[in-house]
Amino acid sequence: MTRRIVSLGRPMRPSDCLANWDPATVLFLDRSYRILPTSLHNYLPTHLPGHVVTDVTLVTCTSINPLSKCDLDPKKWHRIDKELFLNRAWTTKAYLFVSRKHEEELTEGDSVVIDLKVGPMKPEDEKPDSHAVWESRPGGIWVKRSTEKVASDSDDAITNVDVLFGDDAVEARDGWAIRGTPLQIDSSGAFHSAHVTVRRGAPVKQKKPKPRIPDSGKFKILQIADLHLSTGVGACRDVYPELPKGEKCEADPRTLEFVDKMIDEEKPDFVVLSGDQVNGETAPDPQSAIFKIALKLKERKLPYAAIFGNHDDAQAMGREAQMAIMESLPYSLATAGPADVDGVGNYYIEVLGRGGSEHSAITIYFFDTHSYSPNEKKYPGYDWVKPSQIEWFNKTADKLKKPHAEYSHQHMDIAFIHIPMTEYADFNQTWVGDWREGVTAPIFNPGFRDALVDKGILMVSAGHDHCNDYCILSTVGEQRDPAMWMCYAGGVGFGGYAGYGGYIRRVRLYEIDMNAARIVTWKRVEAGPNVTERIDQQIIVDGARAHPAPMPAPLPPPVASERPAEVKAGQ
Repeated sequence: MTRRIVSLGRPMRPSDCLANWDPATVLFLDRSYRILPTSLHNYLPTHLPGHVVTDVTLVTCTSINPLSKCDLDPKKWHRIDKELFLNRAWTTKAYLFVSRKHEEELTEGDSVVIDLKVGPMKPEDEKPDSHAVWESRPGGIWVKRSTEKVASDSDDAITNVDVLFGDDAVEARDGWAIRGTPLQIDSSGAFHSAHVTVRRGAPVKQKKPKPRIPDSGKFKILQIADLHLSTGVGACRDVYPELPKGEKCEADPRTLEFVDKMIDEEKPDFVVLSGDQVNGETAPDPQSAIFKIALKLKERKLPYAAIFGNHDDAQAMGREAQMAIMESLPYSLATAGPADVDGVGNYYIEVLGRGGSEHSAITIYFFDTHSYSPNEKKYPGYDWVKPSQIEWFNKTADKLKKPHAEYSHQHMDIAFIHIPMTEYADFNQTWVGDWREGVTAPIFNPGFRDALVDKGILMVSAGHDHCNDYCILSTVGEQRDPAMWMCYAGGVGFGGYAGYGGYIRRVRLYEIDMNAARIVTWKRVEAGPNVTERIDQQIIVDGARAHPAPMPAPLPPPVASERPAEVKAGQ
């Protein structure tokens, strides 16, 4: 993996000092003085409450002509800061512009956009409207504007406009829809297609789901690690079994087809996206990539949480902006977490007891494990969990101890991370599953594992190392008593690396049985002879305690190998 020095530690996000300001004031100042960070500025929502769209247009400019500018009168037009060629064209740039007014400021001469379509031909209306006509704009855009006074009050009134990219672009937000064909700005096919998407009416207020133990007493979690989604369909890497000669593989469609199948067959109650949802190097518009998995979960009404990996923010969009998007999506429980804690995405979710109980049965902690080492010379490789995160976790766990004790069954705590902890590389412990590649954990050990064990975390699960899918038992004391299971999910995305002797993409599942305070885990694979089986099914928690590891198989004769022999379930 390409390494770079990134320092993510900070006491406060740049935008936190603006939190108490009026949004209109912030946007006005940002237009003149760029007071917001770049990671947020380019992806700010373009709608202010009570505003309607009065016009839309497209402007193209070229660096060959010094007089050519991609600007319009800022008093009338707002530029959507997504360059329509995604900054891939040598000399040409293009932007979408939106004109808006507050409903109370509309005059007799103003028109309100009540429809928008993109296509080569003028749209036809089944019922002609004398107050509204279709008007042509550059790029194949057609806007239908109404002069009726009540148009702004109509549910048809367009209140927000955005752009998504890629031939497989989808819209995951409630109240939004992609309108027509891609923008007609490129006939070469060399660039990602750009799609106009609009929202009608007021923003849909999201009601966050409350995960709950089903009547069966069993709660199933599907961990989807390392999706590595692109802008556009993406290119497959390290496909196994190998494709027939001449057969094409598109990464994202194949990845999402597998995810679809796992959701349909396993029927999870909750999904964890454990980092590297976005393959930053091939996703110049991360929003378009995120929406692809978000729509799958929305369609099935599946609540989910997400954390970041080292590739999510590799290029185009920072973690704050990506988290702001995920916080606004239907069924998403992802959140940025406390501003005074290092990272973006340190939080927890309570799974309520069955029936009408308001007591927590399971607490799921999520941590930002950052990206690359801030001190490459002394600690090369990857970053580590910071003291502020450990302090936040300790205080949170202590605060929750008393209310958790009120649960009628045995309460359990688990956690998810992206980059594994240093202890994942302990060859002296027992593991179940495949250990195919080196553990790329931080060299510096901040004591995170000890904090998790001390507060009773029963299992933690990571992603990051795509071709490792084992669960390793962490022990304590001279007797090596079971303390906590540390698992890998294995990588699912065809846009990420694989290899290592024929790795098959996979997901990991956890079934938490509150009747016995037991956690069972297994994996499912995308291809091969075991495609219908539960791979390496094992009990990792029983009676709300870490379950002992299975007895290891007899050691094979010594061979030249950089990997120790693995332990399979049931041996």
